[in-house]
Amino acid sequence: MKKLLLTASALALAAGAASAQAACPIKIGATAPLSAPGAVTGGEAMRDAMAIAEADINAAGGVLGCEVQVVVADDEGLPERGRAVMERLIAQDQVVAVGGGYHSSVGLANMEVADAAGIPVVYAETWNDGITGAGLKHIFRIAPLSSEVAAIFSSFAATVPGVKKVVMVAENTDYGLPASEQTKAGLDKAGIASSVYTVDIGTQDFSGIIERIKAEDPDMIIQLLTGEASYNFTQQSAEAGIGPQDLPTTCDQAALESGAFWQNVPDGNLCFVNAVGLPRALYNDKTNAFVAAYTAKTGKSAAESYAMEAYDSIMILAEAMKIAGSTEGDAIVTALENITYQGVLGEITFPYNSANPPATAGVPDYFWHQFPNPAVTMVQYQAPGQLAADAPNVFPPVYKTGEPIWPASVQQ
Repeated sequence: MKKLLLTASALALAAGAASAQAACPIKIGATAPLSAPGAVTGGEAMRDAMAIAEADINAAGGVLGCEVQVVVADDEGLPERGRAVMERLIAQDQVVAVGGGYHSSVGLANMEVADAAGIPVVYAETWNDGITGAGLKHIFRIAPLSSEVAAIFSSFAATVPGVKKVVMVAENTDYGLPASEQTKAGLDKAGIASSVYTVDIGTQDFSGIIERIKAEDPDMIIQLLTGEASYNFTQQSAEAGIGPQDLPTTCDQAALESGAFWQNVPDGNLCFVNAVGLPRALYNDKTNAFVAAYTAKTGKSAAESYAMEAYDSIMILAEAMKIAGSTEGDAIVTALENITYQGVLGEITFPYNSANPPATAGVPDYFWHQFPNPAVTMVQYQAPGQLAADAPNVFPPVYKTGEPIWPASVQQ
């Protein structure tokens, strides 16, 4: 216990020195999985998006008379690594705030490090309800809540004709386990039976689990996997006769990087993919400008949801510093609690805060410092090789741009 207190104290002193000096350039830290077993596809997209944010901030005059430098650390998708890189960003790189973040397990491991040091964090892509549910002063999130995404999965499954039994394949992490429990609860309410198979993060060979799934004879498969593991499962299940063209199947949002998806999953047509962020028809000027910059930088046909979230996580921190007129942690927190930021994800606010706590507002505690209404949709690839930008939104109805195409097994 003494060692943990000493570490927190040392980090707080380092953070305080950095904030007091506000030396140029102003450093904003970021974490992303850039090595296995993390979702490298997502991490690289986030890194590119945050580089665009850095360039946009500096092109607009920087922050408080200084240029901004985004320092990205590779967390490898591992909790212990995530904690270590957060400590390094604060103590050695002397960042004044942190954005990014992909895996929930990493966020849960490093959020208390940042909070103890007085360093504000805006998590971009960590869904576990407990991240904001902990009620930490310096922790904010613009990603959706896991429970809300689970509700999308279960309510979508209830619209699939003939679905009576669902199998979920979930990674054994702080994302996959609660997401499977929350989705199962929603399926139970809809009268749909379900079972869950858990795997380690980064699993490559799913043959054993696929044989067990085939024996269950499900009507639908829901994947709660991240990154490349989702590619592996989807293609292997297709080869085994229970893929997206055989059964209604959801894929991880890594599938939104259509070039990598079709290269790794040539039999992935008809897969349903959850997407976060405004549908293409509702893009605002900032979304269009970011997508243009991102596709020019990466050569991709569209910007993935986690890239948009990463961009906004850096931009909103810079805006909060401008509003606060300071890089001091508590001043940034106050600015974030009161901010109305027009981002690529739409209008971002954090309405449940120290002036309006969740309990007082009558909402669950996990809405603390949570962007409450990110758009969450289900899109579907409807032709082999289709670009993600051209895949229609098929659910929920409010965002619908096309009708789903069901595999032949679905009873109409």
